[in-house]
Amino acid sequence: MFVGRQHYFRALGAELEKVRTGGEGDFVLVRGRRQVGKSRMLTEFLATNDAPFVYYQATRKTPEQELLAFTETVAASTLACADQVRAGLVFKGWGAAFALIARTADRRRSPIVVIDELPYLMDGDPDFEATLQKAWDHDLERSPVLLIVVGSDLAMMRALVTYGRPLYGRPRRELTVAPLSPREVGELRGLSAEDALDAYLVTGGFPLVALSWPRGANLAGFVSDAFADPASPLVVVGERMVNAELPGDLNARAVLTAIGAGERAFTQIANAAGFGGTSLHRALTTLKRKDVIARDVPMSAMPQKKSDRIRIADPYLRFWLRFVEPSLPDVERGRADLATARFWGSWDSYRGRAIEPVVRDAIERILPDARFGAARVVGGYWTRANDPEVDLVGVADASAIERVEFAGSIRWRERKKFGISDARDLAAVRPRIPGAGVDTRLVAVSRTGFEVDVTRGKLVDVRLGPREVVAAFAHQVPR
Repeated sequence: MFVGRQHYFRALGAELEKVRTGGEGDFVLVRGRRQVGKSRMLTEFLATNDAPFVYYQATRKTPEQELLAFTETVAASTLACADQVRAGLVFKGWGAAFALIARTADRRRSPIVVIDELPYLMDGDPDFEATLQKAWDHDLERSPVLLIVVGSDLAMMRALVTYGRPLYGRPRRELTVAPLSPREVGELRGLSAEDALDAYLVTGGFPLVALSWPRGANLAGFVSDAFADPASPLVVVGERMVNAELPGDLNARAVLTAIGAGERAFTQIANAAGFGGTSLHRALTTLKRKDVIARDVPMSAMPQKKSDRIRIADPYLRFWLRFVEPSLPDVERGRADLATARFWGSWDSYRGRAIEPVVRDAIERILPDARFGAARVVGGYWTRANDPEVDLVGVADASAIERVEFAGSIRWRERKKFGISDARDLAAVRPRIPGAGVDTRLVAVSRTGFEVDVTRGKLVDVRLGPREVVAAFAHQVPR
Protein backbone atom coordinates (compact mmCIF):
# COMPACT_ATOMS: atom_id res chain seq x y z
CA MET A 1 0.00 0.00 0.00
CA PHE A 2 1.40 3.40 -0.99
CA VAL A 3 0.02 6.53 0.68
CA GLY A 4 0.97 10.19 0.68
CA ARG A 5 3.73 11.91 -1.26
CA GLN A 6 1.22 13.43 -3.66
CA HIS A 7 2.71 16.94 -3.44
CA TYR A 8 6.12 15.52 -4.36
CA PHE A 9 4.59 13.65 -7.29
CA ARG A 10 2.93 16.85 -8.49
CA ALA A 11 6.21 18.74 -8.25
CA LEU A 12 8.15 16.08 -10.16
CA GLY A 13 5.35 15.75 -12.70
CA ALA A 14 5.45 19.50 -13.33
CA GLU A 15 9.20 19.34 -14.01
CA LEU A 16 8.72 16.43 -16.42
CA GLU A 17 6.02 18.37 -18.24
CA LYS A 18 8.40 21.32 -18.65
CA VAL A 19 10.87 19.01 -20.36
CA ARG A 20 8.22 17.61 -22.68
CA THR A 21 6.81 20.98 -23.69
CA GLY A 22 10.05 22.95 -23.80
CA GLY A 23 12.36 20.35 -25.26
CA GLU A 24 15.19 21.25 -22.89
CA GLY A 25 16.65 19.48 -19.89
CA ASP A 26 15.58 19.93 -16.29
CA PHE A 27 17.58 19.21 -13.13
CA VAL A 28 15.95 18.29 -9.80
CA LEU A 29 17.80 17.74 -6.53
CA VAL A 30 16.08 15.50 -3.96
CA ARG A 31 17.33 15.15 -0.40
CA GLY A 32 15.99 13.58 2.76
CA ARG A 33 17.02 11.67 5.85
CA ARG A 34 18.04 8.04 5.52
CA GLN A 35 15.09 5.62 5.63
CA VAL A 36 12.64 8.44 4.85
CA GLY A 37 11.43 6.73 1.66
CA LYS A 38 13.08 8.76 -1.13
CA SER A 39 13.94 5.74 -3.26
CA ARG A 40 10.51 4.17 -2.82
CA MET A 41 8.83 7.44 -3.70
CA LEU A 42 10.86 7.89 -6.88
CA THR A 43 10.27 4.27 -7.88
CA GLU A 44 6.54 4.89 -7.56
CA PHE A 45 6.83 8.10 -9.58
CA LEU A 46 8.66 6.31 -12.39
CA ALA A 47 6.10 3.49 -12.39
CA THR A 48 3.21 5.90 -12.78
CA ASN A 49 4.71 7.92 -15.65
CA ASP A 50 4.99 6.74 -19.24
CA ALA A 51 8.59 7.78 -19.67
CA PRO A 52 11.75 5.78 -20.39
CA PHE A 53 14.12 5.91 -17.44
CA VAL A 54 17.26 4.66 -15.80
CA TYR A 55 17.52 4.45 -12.01
CA TYR A 56 21.05 4.05 -10.70
CA GLN A 57 21.81 3.42 -7.04
CA ALA A 58 25.42 4.26 -6.11
CA THR A 59 27.01 1.85 -3.62
CA ARG A 60 30.42 3.27 -2.64
CA LYS A 61 32.35 1.19 -5.17
CA THR A 62 35.53 2.36 -6.85
CA PRO A 63 35.02 4.89 -9.69
CA GLU A 64 35.65 2.16 -12.27
CA GLN A 65 33.18 -0.20 -10.64
CA GLU A 66 30.54 2.52 -10.35
CA LEU A 67 30.81 3.35 -14.06
CA LEU A 68 30.60 -0.35 -14.96
CA ALA A 69 27.55 -0.79 -12.72
CA PHE A 70 25.91 2.28 -14.29
CA THR A 71 26.61 0.86 -17.77
CA GLU A 72 24.91 -2.40 -16.81
CA THR A 73 21.97 -0.48 -15.37
CA VAL A 74 21.57 1.52 -18.60
CA ALA A 75 21.66 -1.73 -20.60
CA ALA A 76 18.76 -3.05 -18.52
CA SER A 77 16.82 0.22 -18.64
CA THR A 78 14.08 1.52 -20.93
CA LEU A 79 16.25 4.32 -22.35
CA ALA A 80 16.50 4.65 -26.13
CA CYS A 81 20.25 3.98 -25.98
CA ALA A 82 19.87 0.73 -24.03
CA ASP A 83 20.08 -1.39 -27.21
CA GLN A 84 23.48 0.11 -28.09
CA VAL A 85 24.82 -0.65 -24.64
CA ARG A 86 23.47 -4.21 -24.74
CA ALA A 87 25.21 -4.63 -28.09
CA GLY A 88 28.56 -3.99 -26.45
CA LEU A 89 29.00 -0.20 -26.31
CA VAL A 90 31.45 0.69 -23.54
CA PHE A 91 31.53 4.10 -21.88
CA LYS A 92 34.98 5.61 -21.50
CA GLY A 93 33.70 7.86 -18.73
CA TRP A 94 30.63 9.37 -17.13
CA GLY A 95 30.71 12.24 -19.59
CA ALA A 96 30.39 9.83 -22.52
CA ALA A 97 27.50 8.04 -20.80
CA PHE A 98 25.55 11.25 -20.23
CA ALA A 99 26.33 12.45 -23.78
CA LEU A 100 24.82 9.28 -25.29
CA ILE A 101 21.70 9.57 -23.14
CA ALA A 102 21.29 13.20 -24.21
CA ARG A 103 21.92 12.47 -27.89
CA THR A 104 19.33 9.68 -28.04
CA ALA A 105 16.65 11.46 -25.99
CA ASP A 106 13.30 11.84 -27.75
CA ARG A 107 11.21 14.87 -26.83
CA ARG A 108 8.02 12.90 -27.41
CA ARG A 109 9.06 10.47 -24.64
CA SER A 110 11.42 12.52 -22.54
CA PRO A 111 13.64 10.19 -20.49
CA ILE A 112 14.28 10.41 -16.76
CA VAL A 113 17.74 9.79 -15.30
CA VAL A 114 17.88 9.15 -11.55
CA ILE A 115 21.17 8.98 -9.67
CA ASP A 116 20.50 7.86 -6.11
CA GLU A 117 23.00 8.54 -3.31
CA LEU A 118 25.05 11.02 -5.30
CA PRO A 119 27.33 11.64 -2.26
CA TYR A 120 28.60 8.05 -2.56
CA LEU A 121 29.86 8.78 -6.08
CA MET A 122 31.50 11.98 -4.89
CA ASP A 123 33.19 10.21 -1.99
CA GLY A 124 34.85 7.76 -4.36
CA ASP A 125 35.57 10.23 -7.17
CA PRO A 126 36.38 13.83 -6.13
CA ASP A 127 36.02 14.89 -9.77
CA PHE A 128 32.50 13.54 -10.21
CA GLU A 129 30.84 16.79 -9.19
CA ALA A 130 32.69 18.71 -11.90
CA THR A 131 32.05 15.90 -14.40
CA LEU A 132 28.32 16.10 -13.76
CA GLN A 133 28.38 19.88 -14.09
CA LYS A 134 30.15 19.65 -17.45
CA ALA A 135 27.76 16.95 -18.68
CA TRP A 136 24.79 19.09 -17.68
CA ASP A 137 26.09 22.27 -19.29
CA HIS A 138 27.22 20.65 -22.54
CA ASP A 139 24.71 17.85 -23.11
CA LEU A 140 21.83 17.19 -20.71
CA GLU A 141 20.59 20.77 -20.38
CA ARG A 142 20.24 21.01 -24.16
CA SER A 143 18.27 17.77 -24.50
CA PRO A 144 14.79 16.71 -23.33
CA VAL A 145 16.07 14.88 -20.24
CA LEU A 146 14.86 15.10 -16.64
CA LEU A 147 17.87 14.57 -14.37
CA ILE A 148 17.12 13.74 -10.72
CA VAL A 149 19.95 13.43 -8.21
CA VAL A 150 19.25 12.08 -4.74
CA GLY A 151 21.15 12.08 -1.47
CA SER A 152 20.73 11.27 2.23
CA ASP A 153 23.63 13.35 3.50
CA LEU A 154 21.65 16.53 4.03
CA ALA A 155 24.67 18.71 4.76
CA MET A 156 26.45 17.61 1.59
CA MET A 157 23.35 17.89 -0.58
CA ARG A 158 22.80 21.45 0.61
CA ALA A 159 26.47 22.30 0.08
CA LEU A 160 26.29 21.07 -3.53
CA VAL A 161 24.24 24.05 -4.64
CA THR A 162 26.07 26.77 -2.69
CA TYR A 163 27.97 29.55 -4.43
CA GLY A 164 31.36 28.46 -5.74
CA ARG A 165 30.48 24.77 -6.16
CA PRO A 166 30.37 23.28 -9.70
CA LEU A 167 26.62 22.56 -9.52
CA TYR A 168 25.69 26.00 -8.19
CA GLY A 169 22.65 27.30 -10.09
CA ARG A 170 22.13 24.08 -12.04
CA PRO A 171 19.21 22.35 -10.26
CA ARG A 172 15.97 24.07 -11.23
CA ARG A 173 14.15 22.63 -8.24
CA GLU A 174 15.10 21.27 -4.82
CA LEU A 175 12.84 18.90 -2.89
CA THR A 176 13.32 17.84 0.72
CA VAL A 177 11.44 14.60 1.38
CA ALA A 178 9.96 14.51 4.87
CA PRO A 179 8.76 11.43 6.78
CA LEU A 180 5.11 10.48 6.55
CA SER A 181 2.85 12.78 8.54
CA PRO A 182 0.65 11.57 11.42
CA ARG A 183 -2.27 11.64 9.03
CA GLU A 184 -0.44 9.46 6.51
CA VAL A 185 0.72 7.04 9.22
CA GLY A 186 -2.88 6.66 10.35
CA GLU A 187 -4.07 6.06 6.82
CA LEU A 188 -1.28 3.58 6.11
CA ARG A 189 -1.99 1.46 9.19
CA GLY A 190 -5.74 1.99 9.59
CA LEU A 191 -5.53 3.77 12.94
CA SER A 192 -7.76 6.17 14.84
CA ALA A 193 -6.48 9.72 15.35
CA GLU A 194 -5.30 8.96 18.89
CA ASP A 195 -3.46 5.81 17.82
CA ALA A 196 -2.07 7.48 14.70
CA LEU A 197 -0.40 10.13 16.85
CA ASP A 198 1.01 7.45 19.16
CA ALA A 199 2.30 5.56 16.13
CA TYR A 200 3.86 8.74 14.77
CA LEU A 201 5.64 9.48 18.06
CA VAL A 202 7.10 5.95 17.95
CA THR A 203 7.86 5.48 14.23
CA GLY A 204 8.46 9.12 13.30
CA GLY A 205 6.71 8.51 10.00
CA PHE A 206 9.69 6.56 8.61
CA PRO A 207 7.99 4.16 6.19
CA LEU A 208 10.01 1.03 7.01
CA VAL A 209 9.27 1.38 10.72
CA ALA A 210 5.65 2.45 10.17
CA LEU A 211 4.99 -0.51 7.88
CA SER A 212 6.10 -2.89 10.64
CA TRP A 213 3.14 -1.65 12.72
CA PRO A 214 0.36 -4.23 12.04
CA ARG A 215 -2.76 -2.65 10.60
CA GLY A 216 -5.15 -1.69 13.37
CA ALA A 217 -2.77 -2.79 16.15
CA ASN A 218 -2.48 -0.78 19.35
CA LEU A 219 0.66 0.66 20.90
CA ALA A 220 1.05 -2.08 23.51
CA GLY A 221 0.99 -4.88 20.97
CA PHE A 222 3.39 -3.18 18.59
CA VAL A 223 6.01 -2.28 21.20
CA SER A 224 6.03 -5.69 22.90
CA ASP A 225 6.32 -7.52 19.56
CA ALA A 226 9.06 -5.19 18.33
CA PHE A 227 11.12 -5.59 21.49
CA ALA A 228 10.74 -9.37 21.18
CA ASP A 229 12.50 -9.32 17.79
CA PRO A 230 16.08 -7.96 17.76
CA ALA A 231 15.82 -7.60 13.96
CA SER A 232 12.59 -5.58 13.98
CA PRO A 233 12.70 -2.24 12.14
CA LEU A 234 11.91 -0.39 15.38
CA VAL A 235 15.12 -1.80 16.86
CA VAL A 236 17.57 -1.78 13.93
CA VAL A 237 16.72 1.30 11.86
CA GLY A 238 17.77 3.77 14.55
CA GLU A 239 21.18 2.19 14.94
CA ARG A 240 21.71 2.24 11.18
CA MET A 241 20.74 5.91 11.04
CA VAL A 242 23.10 6.92 13.85
CA ASN A 243 26.01 4.90 12.48
CA ALA A 244 25.53 6.38 9.02
CA GLU A 245 25.20 9.97 10.25
CA LEU A 246 28.04 9.87 12.82
CA PRO A 247 30.64 7.31 11.76
CA GLY A 248 33.45 7.45 14.30
CA ASP A 249 32.37 10.76 15.87
CA LEU A 250 32.34 9.69 19.51
CA ASN A 251 31.75 13.19 20.89
CA ALA A 252 28.71 13.81 18.69
CA ARG A 253 27.39 10.37 19.57
CA ALA A 254 27.78 11.07 23.31
CA VAL A 255 25.96 14.39 22.95
CA LEU A 256 23.21 12.74 20.92
CA THR A 257 22.72 10.13 23.63
CA ALA A 258 22.59 12.85 26.30
CA ILE A 259 19.92 14.79 24.42
CA GLY A 260 18.00 11.62 23.69
CA ALA A 261 17.90 10.80 27.38
CA GLY A 262 15.92 14.00 27.95
CA GLU A 263 18.55 16.68 28.56
CA ARG A 264 17.59 19.91 26.82
CA ALA A 265 19.68 22.84 28.16
CA PHE A 266 23.34 23.41 27.29
CA THR A 267 24.59 22.88 30.83
CA GLN A 268 22.48 19.75 31.31
CA ILE A 269 23.78 18.29 28.04
CA ALA A 270 27.38 19.08 29.02
CA ASN A 271 26.96 17.34 32.38
CA ALA A 272 25.35 14.27 30.83
CA ALA A 273 27.88 14.02 27.97
CA GLY A 274 30.83 14.52 30.29
CA PHE A 275 32.42 17.44 28.46
CA GLY A 276 31.67 21.02 27.47
CA GLY A 277 33.35 24.03 25.91
CA THR A 278 34.63 23.84 22.35
CA SER A 279 34.13 20.08 22.08
CA LEU A 280 30.45 20.37 22.98
CA HIS A 281 29.89 23.29 20.60
CA ARG A 282 31.57 21.36 17.80
CA ALA A 283 29.44 18.28 18.45
CA LEU A 284 26.23 20.34 18.55
CA THR A 285 27.21 22.07 15.29
CA THR A 286 27.72 18.71 13.62
CA LEU A 287 24.35 17.42 14.79
CA LYS A 288 22.56 20.61 13.72
CA ARG A 289 24.25 20.61 10.30
CA LYS A 290 22.97 17.09 9.74
CA ASP A 291 19.47 18.08 10.91
CA VAL A 292 19.62 15.54 13.72
CA ILE A 293 18.78 18.11 16.39
CA ALA A 294 16.60 21.22 16.52
CA ARG A 295 16.94 24.34 18.63
CA ASP A 296 13.91 25.93 20.28
CA VAL A 297 13.81 29.43 21.77
CA PRO A 298 11.14 30.96 24.04
CA MET A 299 8.59 32.95 22.07
CA SER A 300 7.51 36.25 23.62
CA ALA A 301 7.89 40.01 23.27
CA MET A 302 10.91 39.94 25.62
CA PRO A 303 13.91 37.74 24.70
CA GLN A 304 14.88 35.18 27.33
CA LYS A 305 18.68 35.01 27.38
CA LYS A 306 20.36 31.61 27.53
CA SER A 307 17.04 29.77 27.63
CA ASP A 308 17.44 27.83 24.38
CA ARG A 309 16.47 24.18 24.34
CA ILE A 310 17.91 21.41 22.21
CA ARG A 311 15.84 18.41 21.14
CA ILE A 312 16.11 15.48 18.76
CA ALA A 313 14.53 16.68 15.51
CA ASP A 314 12.61 13.60 14.40
CA PRO A 315 10.26 11.63 16.68
CA TYR A 316 11.53 8.17 15.75
CA LEU A 317 15.17 8.83 16.58
CA ARG A 318 14.05 10.57 19.76
CA PHE A 319 12.05 7.48 20.73
CA TRP A 320 14.88 5.13 19.76
CA LEU A 321 17.45 7.00 21.86
CA ARG A 322 15.12 7.18 24.85
CA PHE A 323 13.66 3.67 24.88
CA VAL A 324 15.37 1.34 22.41
CA GLU A 325 19.09 2.05 22.69
CA PRO A 326 19.18 1.67 26.51
CA SER A 327 17.27 -1.62 26.14
CA LEU A 328 19.41 -3.19 23.40
CA PRO A 329 21.23 -5.56 25.78
CA ASP A 330 17.91 -6.84 27.12
CA VAL A 331 16.38 -7.13 23.64
CA GLU A 332 19.38 -9.06 22.31
CA ARG A 333 19.29 -11.58 25.19
CA GLY A 334 15.60 -12.22 24.80
CA ARG A 335 14.32 -10.16 27.74
CA ALA A 336 11.69 -8.15 25.91
CA ASP A 337 9.74 -8.04 29.15
CA LEU A 338 12.37 -5.80 30.76
CA ALA A 339 12.50 -3.48 27.75
CA THR A 340 8.70 -3.26 27.67
CA ALA A 341 8.50 -2.53 31.39
CA ARG A 342 11.08 0.23 31.03
CA PHE A 343 9.02 1.71 28.19
CA TRP A 344 5.73 1.74 30.12
CA GLY A 345 7.46 3.21 33.16
CA SER A 346 7.97 6.59 31.50
CA TRP A 347 5.85 6.55 28.34
CA ASP A 348 3.12 8.86 29.66
CA SER A 349 5.52 11.61 30.72
CA TYR A 350 7.58 11.15 27.55
CA ARG A 351 4.52 11.35 25.30
CA GLY A 352 3.29 14.52 27.00
CA ARG A 353 6.52 16.28 26.05
CA ALA A 354 7.05 14.64 22.65
CA ILE A 355 3.62 15.68 21.35
CA GLU A 356 4.36 19.40 21.79
CA PRO A 357 6.29 20.02 18.53
CA VAL A 358 3.70 17.93 16.66
CA VAL A 359 0.83 20.09 17.93
CA ARG A 360 2.76 23.29 17.15
CA ASP A 361 3.39 22.06 13.62
CA ALA A 362 -0.27 21.12 13.22
CA ILE A 363 -1.52 24.54 14.27
CA GLU A 364 0.96 26.32 12.01
CA ARG A 365 -0.34 24.29 9.07
CA ILE A 366 -3.90 25.60 9.51
CA LEU A 367 -2.87 29.23 9.97
CA PRO A 368 -4.05 31.81 9.10
CA ASP A 369 -7.24 31.05 10.98
CA ALA A 370 -9.43 33.65 12.69
CA ARG A 371 -9.70 31.47 15.78
CA PHE A 372 -6.01 32.11 16.45
CA GLY A 373 -6.03 35.84 15.77
CA ALA A 374 -3.25 37.14 13.54
CA ALA A 375 -0.86 34.31 14.50
CA ARG A 376 1.34 32.81 11.79
CA VAL A 377 4.08 31.20 13.91
CA VAL A 378 3.70 28.85 16.88
CA GLY A 379 6.20 28.10 19.63
CA GLY A 380 6.33 27.89 23.40
CA TYR A 381 7.42 30.10 26.26
CA TRP A 382 9.58 29.36 29.30
CA THR A 383 12.15 30.96 31.53
CA ARG A 384 15.45 29.45 32.63
CA ALA A 385 13.74 28.29 35.82
CA ASN A 386 10.73 27.02 33.82
CA ASP A 387 8.45 29.27 35.85
CA PRO A 388 6.28 29.77 33.96
CA GLU A 389 6.34 27.22 31.16
CA VAL A 390 3.69 27.55 28.45
CA ASP A 391 3.18 24.85 25.81
CA LEU A 392 1.79 27.03 23.00
CA VAL A 393 2.42 30.65 22.08
CA GLY A 394 1.29 32.12 18.77
CA VAL A 395 2.66 35.32 17.22
CA ALA A 396 2.32 37.11 13.90
CA ASP A 397 6.04 37.46 13.21
CA ALA A 398 8.74 35.61 15.15
CA SER A 399 11.45 38.05 14.05
CA ALA A 400 9.68 41.09 15.56
CA ILE A 401 7.28 40.03 18.30
CA GLU A 402 5.14 42.86 19.62
CA ARG A 403 2.20 40.91 21.01
CA VAL A 404 1.15 37.36 21.70
CA GLU A 405 -1.93 36.32 19.75
CA PHE A 406 -2.69 33.17 21.74
CA ALA A 407 -1.40 31.07 24.60
CA GLY A 408 -2.20 27.39 24.94
CA SER A 409 -1.96 24.33 27.12
CA ILE A 410 -1.53 20.72 25.98
CA ARG A 411 -2.87 17.99 28.25
CA TRP A 412 -2.01 14.72 26.49
CA ARG A 413 -3.16 12.26 29.15
CA GLU A 414 -4.35 8.70 28.82
CA ARG A 415 -7.68 9.12 30.63
CA LYS A 416 -8.14 12.44 32.39
CA LYS A 417 -9.87 15.14 30.36
CA PHE A 418 -8.87 18.76 30.08
CA GLY A 419 -10.63 20.18 33.12
CA ILE A 420 -11.63 23.45 34.69
CA SER A 421 -8.46 23.53 36.79
CA ASP A 422 -6.35 23.20 33.62
CA ALA A 423 -8.24 26.10 32.05
CA ARG A 424 -7.79 28.26 35.12
CA ASP A 425 -4.07 27.48 35.26
CA LEU A 426 -3.74 28.60 31.64
CA ALA A 427 -5.63 31.83 32.30
CA ALA A 428 -3.46 32.51 35.35
CA VAL A 429 -0.20 32.10 33.45
CA ARG A 430 -1.28 34.28 30.50
CA PRO A 431 -0.32 37.66 32.10
CA ARG A 432 3.17 36.32 32.79
CA ILE A 433 3.98 35.94 29.09
CA PRO A 434 5.64 39.15 27.79
CA GLY A 435 3.38 40.51 25.06
CA ALA A 436 0.21 38.79 26.24
CA GLY A 437 -2.86 40.55 27.63
CA VAL A 438 -6.48 39.96 28.54
CA ASP A 439 -7.35 39.80 24.83
CA THR A 440 -4.80 37.04 24.14
CA ARG A 441 -6.77 33.97 23.09
CA LEU A 442 -6.58 30.78 25.13
CA VAL A 443 -6.14 27.44 23.33
CA ALA A 444 -6.72 24.06 24.96
CA VAL A 445 -5.44 20.80 23.45
CA SER A 446 -6.42 17.43 24.90
CA ARG A 447 -6.02 13.80 23.93
CA THR A 448 -9.09 12.64 25.87
CA GLY A 449 -11.55 15.49 25.47
CA PHE A 450 -12.83 18.23 27.74
CA GLU A 451 -14.91 18.38 30.88
CA VAL A 452 -18.41 19.78 30.52
CA ASP A 453 -17.59 23.02 32.33
CA VAL A 454 -14.78 23.73 29.86
CA THR A 455 -16.96 22.86 26.88
CA ARG A 456 -19.99 24.95 27.89
CA GLY A 457 -18.19 27.87 29.47
CA LYS A 458 -16.02 30.60 28.05
CA LEU A 459 -12.90 29.40 29.82
CA VAL A 460 -10.98 28.82 26.59
CA ASP A 461 -11.40 30.21 23.07
CA VAL A 462 -10.23 27.20 21.05
CA ARG A 463 -10.37 23.47 21.77
CA LEU A 464 -8.42 20.91 19.76
CA GLY A 465 -8.37 17.13 20.00
CA PRO A 466 -6.53 14.33 18.18
CA ARG A 467 -8.83 14.49 15.15
CA GLU A 468 -8.15 18.19 14.61
CA VAL A 469 -4.40 17.68 15.08
CA VAL A 470 -4.25 14.83 12.58
CA ALA A 471 -6.52 16.61 10.09
CA ALA A 472 -4.21 19.63 10.09
CA PHE A 473 -1.58 17.58 8.30
CA ALA A 474 -3.75 17.56 5.19
CA HIS A 475 -2.26 21.04 4.71
CA GLN A 476 1.12 20.47 3.10
CA VAL A 477 3.98 22.79 3.98
CA PRO A 478 6.00 23.79 0.88
CA ARG A 479 9.55 22.43 0.95
